[in-house]
Amino acid sequence: MAAGPQDPAVRAVFEAYPSDVRAALLDLRRLILETAKATPGVGDLTEALRWGQPSYLPQASKSGTTIRIDAVKASPGAYALYVNCKTSLLESYRHLYPDAFGFEGNRALLFDATRPPPEDALRHCIALALTYHRAKAAA
Repeated sequence: MAAGPQDPAVRAVFEAYPSDVRAALLDLRRLILETAKATPGVGDLTEALRWGQPSYLPQASKSGTTIRIDAVKASPGAYALYVNCKTSLLESYRHLYPDAFGFEGNRALLFDATRPPPEDALRHCIALALTYHRAKAAA
């Protein structure tokens, strides 16, 4: 994928964010795309809008779950990485990284646009989501 979103609708959503949150979300997008390329068996991602949020899904069927990213509407300067709430991913994230992130129920990792997230831990969480179904099937 190119430097910015190719889909005009996705690009428009990014352009509508406040500048601090936009920069943080574009950096998170970059991390998702880089992690997908570096994670064996993930391959290319489909970038689209789901529930009005930029979303990333492995094109390889059944390898992983969709990752969505968005600003947190009720908290200026906050943004989040969302996963399907029916997965066990947030439980795993809490177990692995209890102090690294903010958490929202069983659906999101929360971040503050004024502080960079812990990149290594975040890459691991992204890889777990992008391989969720494949790892579950192998268990």
